[in-house]
Amino acid sequence: MSDVREVVRDRYGEAALRVLGGQDSGSCCGTGGCCASEDPITRDLYDAVTTSALPEAAVLASLGCGNPTALAELGPGEVVLDLGSGGGIDVLLSAKRVGPAGKAFGLDMTDEMLALARRNAAEAGATNVEFLKGHIEEIPLPDASVDVIISNCVINLSADKRRVLAEAFRVLKPGGRLAVSDVVVRGPVPAEVRRSMELWVGCSAGALDVTEFEALLREAGFANPSLEPTRVYRVEDARGFLEGAGLDVDALGEAVDGRFM
Repeated sequence: MSDVREVVRDRYGEAALRVLGGQDSGSCCGTGGCCASEDPITRDLYDAVTTSALPEAAVLASLGCGNPTALAELGPGEVVLDLGSGGGIDVLLSAKRVGPAGKAFGLDMTDEMLALARRNAAEAGATNVEFLKGHIEEIPLPDASVDVIISNCVINLSADKRRVLAEAFRVLKPGGRLAVSDVVVRGPVPAEVRRSMELWVGCSAGALDVTEFEALLREAGFANPSLEPTRVYRVEDARGFLEGAGLDVDALGEAVDGRFM
């Protein structure tokens, strides 16, 4: 697990430093080096109205694959935790929805992302947010302390997803909710894709099969889990990062096309 963590920390730390330096974050979902606005996983996740009141750096640092705040149905006064909060975009959106009587926590292991997120929160004038340093496999919060957990394309990066979900269940209050945007797999995936650490960091090689993800949710204690596809990636979407990992896309095409979503 430590090797995976180090690679992920380095990649996301570099992305945060680019934004802190006034550049686009690039894309952590993919190896092609394309900017986030062009990447098929990270593009068009939030509409202009949603992001209009956020600091530009929070939007630039968004490296997710969905919009979990749209799934979570947050209410005033609730306590929200974002696992792998990055530059803080989902934390800031959550803080607005829960209002001054609520609170939004962000948990991240990368110092550069935490610095960026805290700067973004200060710029946004958000007083009901707190960013914590730590690992999503060891959440630094008490039992039954959170109403809602969200996460955006981060759980797939963990080498111990069972532990992540068990920890999420631990810190949720009875009746609490989990709303995750993540990359999952339908069916078998070629071994050479699984072996690629570069793709692991890029939100694909560490993805769970949909049936395995649902089984782990139930094992952790979650009731009535459901998975809703929001995007299905075609082989042409993946061509850039597969080629960047030195793989023969044409040879793998049929085995990869439509498998990731």
